[in-house]
Amino acid sequence: MKINRTILLITAAIFFCVGFIKKDAPVQSSKKVIFKIPKGWPAPSYDFTQNPLTEAGIALGKKLFYEVQLSKNNTISCGTCHQQFGAFNSYDHPLSHGIDNALTTRNAPSLFNLAWQKEFMWDGGINHLDLQPLAPITAHNEMGESIDHVLAKLKKNKEYPKLFKAAFGDEKINTQRLGKSLSQFLLTLVSSDSKYDRVMRGEDSFLLPEQLGYTIFKTKCAQCHTEPLFTNYSYTNIGMPFDPFLKDLGRMNITNNPIDSLKFKVPSLRNVVVSFPYGHDGRFFSLMSVFEHYRNKMQVGPTTDSLLKNKLPLSNYEIGQLKAFLQTLTDSVFLKNPQFAEPGLLQNGIAPLDQHN
Repeated sequence: MKINRTILLITAAIFFCVGFIKKDAPVQSSKKVIFKIPKGWPAPSYDFTQNPLTEAGIALGKKLFYEVQLSKNNTISCGTCHQQFGAFNSYDHPLSHGIDNALTTRNAPSLFNLAWQKEFMWDGGINHLDLQPLAPITAHNEMGESIDHVLAKLKKNKEYPKLFKAAFGDEKINTQRLGKSLSQFLLTLVSSDSKYDRVMRGEDSFLLPEQLGYTIFKTKCAQCHTEPLFTNYSYTNIGMPFDPFLKDLGRMNITNNPIDSLKFKVPSLRNVVVSFPYGHDGRFFSLMSVFEHYRNKMQVGPTTDSLLKNKLPLSNYEIGQLKAFLQTLTDSVFLKNPQFAEPGLLQNGIAPLDQHN
């Protein structure tokens, strides 16, 4: 099966690159950047001692994130699927598109607060942020390139040897530094300034529907979408019917354990209003369709989460208040931050007109 071959290739790459996840030689010329943990948040999972943030490292990572040379035909970058106005998700398309308009089998998830994640991808198939880019770069239906070709292209470019020297002390370009520099930029994508956050800091207050929605949320949703990250990073079967075309078994693709069948990572609800479509395969195009799934359309099976064995009773009134609360999780500062925008493009944080939510 293609999925199994892909898993084997990714696994091999992880074992090959484990030695790269170590601290590089210290750089004296690049100014260090302190990673700020929002008040009341847990400690990050990422080990910054092995990859200290620097201004040059972050700048290099940002340039690489938007670099089309990472793809086989030099047409798409990481930022092609991960668009800032959608909280760095794959906006509007149910399945992300790769080179030559190839379809992938999943919807690219949002990218933010990655310092708190221990595993990546919808199925947790990658166990370190520095290694995560290897999967989309080498996947035939995503960027379709080999790491050796990527490194060769970067070495031939006049700019990159200088940028790598500024970030790491010399012009050497290798897999380790590619991953570390991308991580440095990705780690700066922290979303922590929504209305919800301002309320928690005592700087704002909820309107009545938002407060009512927050109360309902804490009763019916917070077990999995745990504050303040609004996810517990577990893998859960929420009763989504098996897609006979995609044949995606979720976490079971990684563990080969039937108990993990149709389990996918619980996504964060931060910026959820702007990050549709929803679900690992983008099958839900609106929040209403998600709520409708939970209350009426779930297919309860042997691996469905025990909290959902009786589905999730939700009245229209409760849904209305929940939607009001979820609006407060939109971080407009994050969506419009020019520090995260593609170089040379004006970022206004405004997505195309949306009638879904």
